[in-house]
Amino acid sequence: MPGVLNQVLTDLLTQHADRLAVADTRRRLTYAELDVAAEEFSTQFGPWWSEAAAPGPAAARPRVVILAANSASYVVAYVGLLRAGALPFLLDPALAPEEIRAVAASCGIDAVVHDRPLHLGIEPSGSVTSGGYELTRTAPDAQRPIADRPEPLASTEVCRFTSGSTGSPSCIEFSGTAVHNAALSWRDATGLGADDRILCFAGLFNGLAFNTSLLAAFLAGAALWLPSGLPTSGQVIRFLREIRPTRLTGFPALYESLLRRPEPVPELAELKVALSSAAPLKPATAEELRTRHGLAVCNYYGVAETGPLTFDPRPAPEHGQGRPLPGVEFLFGDGSGTSGDIRVRSTSMGSRYLNAPGAFEARLDADGFYATHDLGSLRDGRLHLAGRAGSRLNIGGRKIDSVEVRRALLASGAAEAVVFAVEKRNGDPMLAAVVSGPDGLTEDGLRARCLERLASHKVPERVVVVPEIPTTGVGKPRMNAARELFLKATDSAFTS
Repeated sequence: MPGVLNQVLTDLLTQHADRLAVADTRRRLTYAELDVAAEEFSTQFGPWWSEAAAPGPAAARPRVVILAANSASYVVAYVGLLRAGALPFLLDPALAPEEIRAVAASCGIDAVVHDRPLHLGIEPSGSVTSGGYELTRTAPDAQRPIADRPEPLASTEVCRFTSGSTGSPSCIEFSGTAVHNAALSWRDATGLGADDRILCFAGLFNGLAFNTSLLAAFLAGAALWLPSGLPTSGQVIRFLREIRPTRLTGFPALYESLLRRPEPVPELAELKVALSSAAPLKPATAEELRTRHGLAVCNYYGVAETGPLTFDPRPAPEHGQGRPLPGVEFLFGDGSGTSGDIRVRSTSMGSRYLNAPGAFEARLDADGFYATHDLGSLRDGRLHLAGRAGSRLNIGGRKIDSVEVRRALLASGAAEAVVFAVEKRNGDPMLAAVVSGPDGLTEDGLRARCLERLASHKVPERVVVVPEIPTTGVGKPRMNAARELFLKATDSAFTS
């Protein structure tokens, strides 16, 4: 079937035939075996889709969501869908049924390949063998209206989503060339080679794993290990000892869990590269990992819409996010300096949002630079982040940085915090926060401790303490959900 990614992957599976390609706790596949499994998946998918679409009109390129945990089967399904000429949509499996339903409707999804119940009111319509075991296939009602659904660009070969931390996930269209460029730049800049073994705990739907640990690994002929389940310290250490990985990919919670174990983990010092993303690793955490375990963690910086952007082969807390990757250009503020609002242009950028017409284009300037809404600077060739442009709140004429307030709440005992503005009934703005944390955490106690760290006008007037703040699949707090918790706890005495 035509397509840049299908052709690249087909060539790589032949080129590295006898090497280990992908493994999980149940199965290991060489590149040749992955090739056979992907072909089997593709062969099964075509007739099933023709039958599922009848008697309605079958889409020329069926739009298929992969909703599953990391596994060798996931990779087989991804490669197999590309080979079948389908358009894969990589979606966070942690999304609620209502969110999945909204994505399916707004993107005109034809089918879902999944490893868990969907709870969407649609009966599964079969299974498909993928990597030696089965995933479930579900297709919406064949009588669904498709005339008014958004049409992907002809160059689009895979779709991924924004995190949805501040609203419904936006569907980003990527050309095969953009995905290939991202993988090539990462392979070349990081020295990824055939002898590397990547232990990846980040979901393949997320940019951290997708850009650094999927196609990039195959371009190098490396081995990709995909444990499923939560990355507890025990599980991480078990895999470190069993496979002796050269690279570790995960979110900050993984690294923080390692510090909760009192015994040393010498295998951590053997890692050549350790990547963390979703939010920069706390400097104190990074320093303790270096001191106790000899592990230097690189704060991966990428934007969902633009692909991977920086890397530092010698990471340190004072080094920020590292140096720009090949094909990446940064501009700051009005473009005349080296600090301010960050705009970026890369060879791995997405094309647009399928389900939000015009929204992606609105963030591009005349030269194609994308407004990230991050603040930062370039010092000694390295990117340093300084918060979010949207983190500045106007409360009674005073500009308050919500990131600064959040840090103060975390330093005062909160495990997580979301800071935002609400309106009182008289229309005046008020600084508010929703926090989670240990038993005994109180609003009065938090405000008192914040007053020791912040000017009084920066201390939230109301703080709602909850057992847990809902998060996205990559661990980011959901802003809209936090606002709803605040309004419920305050009997809707405020407006968001």
